Amino acid sequence: MKLQEAHRTATAIFKKRGWKVFKFQRDTWNAYASGESGLVHAPTGTGKTYAVWIPPLVEWMTEQDKAGKAKRAPGLSVLWITPLRALVEDTKLSLLEFCEEMDLPWTVEARTGDTSGTNKARQRKRLPSCLVTTPESLSVLLSYPDFKDSAAGLKAVIVDEWHELLSTKRGIQTELCLARLRKWNPRMRTWGLSATLGNLDVARSALLGTSAEGKLINGGLKKKFQVEAIVPRDMERFPWAGHLGGKLVEQVAERIEKASTTLVFTNVRSQTEYWFNALLMIKPKWEGEIGIHHGSINRKTRQEIEDRLRLGTIKAVVCTSSLDLGVDFSPVDQVIQIGGPKGVARLLQRAGRCGHQPGVASKVICVPTQAMELVEFAAARDAIEQMKIENRVPLRAPLDLLAQHLVTLALGEGFSHKAGLEEIRTAWSYRDLTKEEWGWTLDFIIKGGKSLSAYDQFKRVTRKRGVFSVESRKVERFHRMSIGTITSDPAILVKMRSGKALGSVEESFISRIEPGKNFFFGGKLLVLERVRDLTAYVGLAKSKKGTIPVWGGGKSPVSSELAQSVREKLRDAAEGIFEGREMKAMKETLALQANWSSLPGTNQFLIEKTKTRQGTSWFLFPFAGRLAHEGMAALVGYRMSKMEPMTLSVSFNDYGFHLCSNSDREIGNEEWKTLLSPVDLLNELVECMNLSEMAKRQFREIARVAGLVFQGYPGAPKSGRQLQASGGLFFDVFSKYEPNNLLLVQSQREVLERQLEVERIKEAFTRIQEQSLILNHPDKLTPFSFPLWAESVRAQLSTESWGDRVRKMAVILEDSA
Repeated sequence: MKLQEAHRTATAIFKKRGWKVFKFQRDTWNAYASGESGLVHAPTGTGKTYAVWIPPLVEWMTEQDKAGKAKRAPGLSVLWITPLRALVEDTKLSLLEFCEEMDLPWTVEARTGDTSGTNKARQRKRLPSCLVTTPESLSVLLSYPDFKDSAAGLKAVIVDEWHELLSTKRGIQTELCLARLRKWNPRMRTWGLSATLGNLDVARSALLGTSAEGKLINGGLKKKFQVEAIVPRDMERFPWAGHLGGKLVEQVAERIEKASTTLVFTNVRSQTEYWFNALLMIKPKWEGEIGIHHGSINRKTRQEIEDRLRLGTIKAVVCTSSLDLGVDFSPVDQVIQIGGPKGVARLLQRAGRCGHQPGVASKVICVPTQAMELVEFAAARDAIEQMKIENRVPLRAPLDLLAQHLVTLALGEGFSHKAGLEEIRTAWSYRDLTKEEWGWTLDFIIKGGKSLSAYDQFKRVTRKRGVFSVESRKVERFHRMSIGTITSDPAILVKMRSGKALGSVEESFISRIEPGKNFFFGGKLLVLERVRDLTAYVGLAKSKKGTIPVWGGGKSPVSSELAQSVREKLRDAAEGIFEGREMKAMKETLALQANWSSLPGTNQFLIEKTKTRQGTSWFLFPFAGRLAHEGMAALVGYRMSKMEPMTLSVSFNDYGFHLCSNSDREIGNEEWKTLLSPVDLLNELVECMNLSEMAKRQFREIARVAGLVFQGYPGAPKSGRQLQASGGLFFDVFSKYEPNNLLLVQSQREVLERQLEVERIKEAFTRIQEQSLILNHPDKLTPFSFPLWAESVRAQLSTESWGDRVRKMAVILEDSA
């Protein structure tokens, strides 16, 4: 069969399904046939999967006909890497279905941490034609010496949802695995799939490594996205975080009622629990008709929800990012986003869960949890229309992951000093790895480095006749159980007294719940009976009240691109331009802000000074995101205290930060420019923030990835206190005896880059230097400053609840307006 005939066979299947072949798909087929690698970027639901799946099938068909062979299933020919276990089964079925329609004998199987031991053992003997797997499971395969022979016929590696892996350690783990596979199979092709990404050239380079140029195939399809917001019937002029969403439950329920199947996305798991129960409170008849889905719920329960979504037998699912990606739930005809999207790419990704077919518009209904999020929704719509999508920047050479990967290679085929360094440098993120970093990492895995050389358990790798390998069976066993970069706070398993597992909550949350008290989890109201051996035993509660769990690391900052779009919306409002339903709804609030203070343009920076019961309050509005504002608040407060001794408290949100002081010192424009200067930023950040403690917390993750801390055997994990103590002990030892330890340096860098977003702080301070300052002295809190004041009140002791106190102040301000 000629290549053209094979393509015609695939095209016929498209026509049978009522599809047409898009130009980007045909371009990908031709590029693959020419031996090229590349990145395919096209909107969700346009057929990227078939752009890269059909070429290896067609190539095999033509090769078989040329050789005159009977068509038997080949060995491993395609590796399909996906970022989420939840995507694996759906992807496997989709690929297998196409093989069956083409009447091909190819086998397609999955391999993840959920795969049974029996299936894994069978796959060790003979791998399928196509293996759908995750970065972690691929890394485990590389740790077996015989995998090189199993992968000898590998033609292609497909990396699905590459935008989701890029800029994470899991993405770098994928880069390292690809570097080894390319060493074994120099002619192997690598193709990535991406839907929502700004820096496509960098994404392609990170995927293909330093040894290949590759193609960038842009779908060029103008997918229609519709962004609509639910505007509260009673608009508030003094917004504050979180409280508004509850008022809109009935309006959300009305939208769900009108649709067949709805995905209700929230930004954090605790919000998922709240909204699921809030919907059931006003619509009890929906019990059993709506579901809840997030990463802490039992896998079996999540699978049942996903199956019902595919079949269209469920009214709505309240979920987090656990359903953001890839899976095609065609029956979904509506997406609702609770709270600000925080990023343009995230909103596009979620909107794409409906209208998941070519030519069909994807619509998302946005629900504000505070009034200012209406501006965020309007700004997101503008950014989508202008395709201002966030860049994702790959991390630079994390040595904890390099140490893990080198032990993996040593367990497998092994590696030599010179060839190993050359191979690692072909991975994009390690292209500039220095000889010092390489030598330090080798020393670390061979003898534990300078500080741990006296302890045999850290001597994991040996070198004989120039080849690095692992001889210890104990190291082999522990390492394979520890492969991966996903780290989270230690979890407590939640089990019914009958023994049914419901999922897991964080140890820190359950420690605050007393036996006999209620909490919501997985859409159920539970009563805690006892905690034993890292398991919380529960029963169904009878009363209607309970606490909602809070998971760490939930709040994402607004992205730089979306923040810029918000600033542009406020500039337009200052000029009297209120386009769109959301901005018109905010007109009165923003007019009040302009009347009592100012609406800053993009070339202006607003500072408000107000007297409150707590003291003198300065409110500053860089619109740079909550993480950057945390660092900016600490730094500006530190500089102010050097001008004059004073006691300061801080609060921050995505739009600005608040400094409250006992000092009444007047600060002029020139002094503010100095306080907001990027000069000596890094040194002063180190001085003013408890970076040592922050780095210590970050080091726990690094220690686990690097193999210093073993998390425990399956079914018998270590507790959070044990893991914290272990990681903290290593941090203290290295700090005292080896302060230049490169893992310590990495922990400090990750705190600055990931937790404080130091680059955004620099950008914000630099931008402020070029802006004109507006220094206002309103006699009362303004719509902009009120939510920051509300955040500061949260930490104060009072006989009143936080909500009651903030609500009372909002009423006072409304009356005075």
